[in-house]
Amino acid sequence: MGKVIKTLFLCQYLEQEALRREIHEGLNVVENWNSANSFIFYGKGGEVATNQLEDQELSVLALHLVQICLVYVNTLMIQQVTSATEWGGVLTEEDYRALSPLIYAHVNPYGIFELDMTQRLPIEQALTA
Repeated sequence: MGKVIKTLFLCQYLEQEALRREIHEGLNVVENWNSANSFIFYGKGGEVATNQLEDQELSVLALHLVQICLVYVNTLMIQQVTSATEWGGVLTEEDYRALSPLIYAHVNPYGIFELDMTQRLPIEQALTA
């Protein structure tokens, strides 16, 4: 039965351009996600270098936390930029669909990070305005 299902899927894949395009777009998202993971999880070559289950779980949870923070801050920054009045008539619906918060070219994982807990990011000011 599995071979029949696989053959049916391959026939649909070859026949339907929309299906091929959807699968290709999904693969691009996954490849971009994996690329971001290898960029932000750079310690020990980006690999979980232990066979201790608790240490592996801690590494993966830390990676997920960094991923979530990266996507959240990027989403706030994209919202701030796109809500500016000068972008009102410039961006089309396709442009908005192409926006992704999974960008990391602006991140420096090797630099010095100054953390001032008495100040907030100016991103929230744009959201409340």
